[in-house]
Amino acid sequence: MTIELEYMTGFGNEFETEVLPGALPIGQFSPQKVKYDLYAEQFNVTAFTAPRCDNRRNWFYRIRPSVVQGEYEAIDNALVRSAPITEVVTPPSMLRWDPVELPTEKTDFIDGLVTMAANGSVNGQAGIGIHIYAANSSMEGRYFCNADGELLFVPELGEIILHTECGKLAIKAGEIAVIPRGIKFSVELLTDTARGYICENYGQPYVLAERGPVGANGYANDRDFEYPIACFEDKQGDFELVTKFGGNLFRCDIGHSPFDVVAWTGNSAPYKYDLSRFNVINTVSFDHPDPSIFTVLTSPSGTPGVANIDFVVFPPRWMVAENTFRPPYYHRNMMSEFMGLIEGVYDAKEHGFVPGGSSLHNCMSPHGPEAEVFEKASNAELAPQRYENTMAFMFESRYIIQPTKFALEGKTRQPNYSQCWKGIKKKFKG
Repeated sequence: MTIELEYMTGFGNEFETEVLPGALPIGQFSPQKVKYDLYAEQFNVTAFTAPRCDNRRNWFYRIRPSVVQGEYEAIDNALVRSAPITEVVTPPSMLRWDPVELPTEKTDFIDGLVTMAANGSVNGQAGIGIHIYAANSSMEGRYFCNADGELLFVPELGEIILHTECGKLAIKAGEIAVIPRGIKFSVELLTDTARGYICENYGQPYVLAERGPVGANGYANDRDFEYPIACFEDKQGDFELVTKFGGNLFRCDIGHSPFDVVAWTGNSAPYKYDLSRFNVINTVSFDHPDPSIFTVLTSPSGTPGVANIDFVVFPPRWMVAENTFRPPYYHRNMMSEFMGLIEGVYDAKEHGFVPGGSSLHNCMSPHGPEAEVFEKASNAELAPQRYENTMAFMFESRYIIQPTKFALEGKTRQPNYSQCWKGIKKKFKG
């Protein structure tokens, strides 16, 4: 099932949208009285005093202000974790996992959320959390808010609608969406089941990767990012708001839908992006370029050029490098890499790495193509080759990524992953 929604376009634009005419004040943000007896409420994901170019905030004009809710109480975190991970020791081993199983009992987005790994510090506002969601039911009378970081959704299976305070986003495999820190939302399934990856960014909000000498065009273009239009609901009932705060889950009663925003303006709204629009830049001569050329979004850290988190994709593309070993070369590096697969086969791993699965190669852990891939690529005829029906991605971070106990000791871990390199033979003829 595919649903068509209207969107506004342009990454980080200063948008304005209203459902009812005149609901959005003109010339000021906080008039003494707002039309339709709405309440004005400012929403900030950066400090008030952040430089104008970095400042992100919205003004909401809503039926009730957000303070109208019950008292929070702590609830079981289930399999949700935040950094630092202290329940198990992180090994330097190369790790890989099968897909998380789809639920058989009624499970919505919140109940089906599992943390695979995290790094940095959720309270220090640096690092990331990496989660998998697997659901077979829409959120009914439940809403979710993450005060710890913005959420990057990478669907692998199924189609969902993200209902948010700013409006609705429909996403499916091959698309992504980002929900800013603190925005309330719910997840509606348009298919029987849905599964995907989430990168929770504790650090600076995502920005588009710089192009450097590439110039003004290419990679992810601003115009291709889509933002929701205002879409409010005036609904009352016995509802529940679940909030992730300081690494823990809390709930409170809320007697109305938080999607009661009749108009909003600002530049900190949820957005979506179709990964097929990523304009791949690749070599047309020789050697394998660094995967940074495939970066869609990045969260900068305090060190220029070293990311808190890079979101990197490996989409369909032409490979034409001459006299070159074309798959990713063997390497060790200071960045830590968590990979997932949305569709098809990843060129460096032809066996065992399947859609919905994941792998982790941490700081200075060696990795590269499996033995069979190396042999094939070393002896292939180097004609131009089209990589089709594939979409892999990587969450790459400057901090060591710490797997959770569920990830290290659970049944989805592939205990013999390192065996894929066992067939590599000595070839030296010196």
